[in-house]
Order: sequence, then structure tokens, then C-alpha cells
Amino acid sequence: MTELAGARDVLFWLLLGGFVWVVGDLFQQYAAKYIGISRGIPLSNTNQLWGLAWGLLVFGELRGRSAATHGEVIGGSLLMALGAAAIALASATGAEHRRWQEAAEREGSRYGIDRAYVRAALAGETGATTPGRRSWLDWTLVGGATAVFIGFGAIARVPSLSVSWGWVVALLAALVALLVGTGLLLWRTTGFN
Repeated sequence: MTELAGARDVLFWLLLGGFVWVVGDLFQQYAAKYIGISRGIPLSNTNQLWGLAWGLLVFGELRGRSAATHGEVIGGSLLMALGAAAIALASATGAEHRRWQEAAEREGSRYGIDRAYVRAALAGETGATTPGRRSWLDWTLVGGATAVFIGFGAIARVPSLSVSWGWVVALLAALVALLVGTGLLLWRTTGFN
């Protein structure tokens, strides 16, 4: 508790990082739903490339390290990117789609979920079942989480970091362009259903 109390002025940034992580997880759920776990999860884990770019270019994390260290870090990340590209270019066979459907039916039966709802969800459609209204507990949890963010945000201080602002602007522009492009593509494909 002493350590947490001593770090309270930077806890907001940790909470904010966790929040951004969860937003990424939402997109990961869409990937798993529409292209399957075996493809969606590895592809979503390419986020380490963004971490590499931010760490090297913006924060200079390997500054002063040997060329061998740079080669190992960058080479390992490029190898991972090649694997992700191979996964992205793979296509699911009809048999694989049938196995997804069989697994969904089996799990739906196990947990007593309506078959029509499961089939609609697999097709990316809205099922006949409509979600219920939010309860007081839902709103209490959302309100509590919001209050925690506001509270830690009020006592937060911006840490003193050496940052390359040109790379910050370039990477933010790339991230926004990708977010808008993939968001529009996802909207056209799924309607965020």
C-alpha cells in the first residue's frame, strides 16, 4: 500500500493504458467472431509492432544498445509480422466453418442458449432475442469506474519523459488513419453488431 500511495500521481496513466487495452480487446472479439480464434487472436497480437515502434522511435528505449540488440529485437518482431501475414492470407475451408458452427451449437446446448440466437450470432446478425435493459448494478459499476478514473485523473501528473514529438505525430496519424479505415470496414461488414 505504501508503494501504491507513493505512485498515486502516475496511477491514472496505468489505468488509462488498461482502458486502451480493453478497447483493443473489443476489436479482438470481432476478429475472433468473424475470422475465428485461430486467425483473429494472432493477428490482433501484432500490437507488439506498435509497441516496438513507439518504444524505439518515440521513447528511444534501445538508445545506446548494440547493433546486435537492435537486430534481435527488430528481427524477432519482423518474423512475428511475417507469421501474422501468413495467417491473414490463409482462408478458412468449408469444413472449418462447419466445425465452428458445430462447436457453437454444442456450447449453446450446454448453456441453454436458443439455437436461433446462436445461428444469428454466427452469421453476424441480430438474433430474435433482444438484450434487456441495464440494471442499477450496471449503472453503479459504470459510475464507480468513471469516478475512479476522474479521481486518479485529478491527482495525476504528466511524467517527465524524453519524447521525439515528430515520431509521436507520425505514429498518431498512422493510428488514426488505421482506426478510421478499419472502423469503416468493420461497420460496413458488421454494423458493429
